[in-house]
Amino acid sequence: MLKIVAFSSRGYSYRIKDPTMPKVTFITHDENQYEFSISPGGSLMQAAIDNGVDGIVAECGGACSCATCHCFVDDAWMSRLPEASDMERDMLECVLDPQHNSRLSCQIEVTDEVDGLVVRVPENQY
Repeated sequence: MLKIVAFSSRGYSYRIKDPTMPKVTFITHDENQYEFSISPGGSLMQAAIDNGVDGIVAECGGACSCATCHCFVDDAWMSRLPEASDMERDMLECVLDPQHNSRLSCQIEVTDEVDGLVVRVPENQY
């Protein structure tokens, strides 16, 4: 069963949960949180777009050619995700504020193994 809960504390929090699917949390630069369940198979970027995450622009639609879906993966998750490809690393050179945990959300596949993943969205994508 799908359950939707919205509440306000420090910023805005939006949750869509389905206990049978992996859950991810996006945290925007202004501390708004988007937590939702995602069907395995698509990209983290597409899930962000489908769920209205502020700050994920995704101009290229997931083709790994614009870097406007840049995010910061929580350090606890860096070793649990596949490494960035050469193409992704090249695109990450174009982001405004690259960090050691920078990734393109279009290149992170949603699988059962990403259940609990936390990513932060940078203040600007350009």
